[in-house]
Amino acid sequence: MAENNVGVIVILSSPSGAGKTTLVKKISKRRKYKISISHTTRNPRLNEKNGRDYFFVNNNKFKKLIEDKKFLEYAKVFKNYYGSLRENVVKKLEKGENVIFDIDWQGTRQIKKKKLKYKIITIFILPPSKKELFKRLLKRDHKDKKIASERMKQFKNDVKHWNEYDFTVINDKLEKCYELIINFINSKTKSPKSINYNKKFIRDHIKQLLN
Repeated sequence: MAENNVGVIVILSSPSGAGKTTLVKKISKRRKYKISISHTTRNPRLNEKNGRDYFFVNNNKFKKLIEDKKFLEYAKVFKNYYGSLRENVVKKLEKGENVIFDIDWQGTRQIKKKKLKYKIITIFILPPSKKELFKRLLKRDHKDKKIASERMKQFKNDVKHWNEYDFTVINDKLEKCYELIINFINSKTKSPKSINYNKKFIRDHIKQLLN
């Protein structure tokens, strides 16, 4: 927890399909962790509910929020807008809750530039392989190869931003990945010692992903 009993901002980013949303939901089950629920112009997927997974709005509503400078961050991803309302986030932080973001590198950059008074911890999630990533995308989008292929095209660009984050982890096994993330967050908020991780190993893994 940060000073004065205010919460910290924890950002998870990844290429589409690497598992950050699952990890965000898992972390949110911990005490004093709350998800920042984004506004989006995309249509809900099966089992998604308005106000629980996203606030689903139309383009006009979203653009009005941009004009009124209501967003802490927003970005256009795969032809749809996503954004986090500043007011919603600040309310949680001031109550001492840690706010977890499920956003891409564009949104992460915007939040960093805001120079907020709150501590920010950024984590980048990598898939174990391109083959596994494509398999996950097909499963998520109900075997729609066109959608999965579009996301794979964006994959290379997303991965290049890993070094802008405080910590990068490979999501090969969910529980292991989750524990590594929690240990890192704790090292930044509770423990006086920092966790060092093998960046050379991560770089070598990324070279394999990009080949």
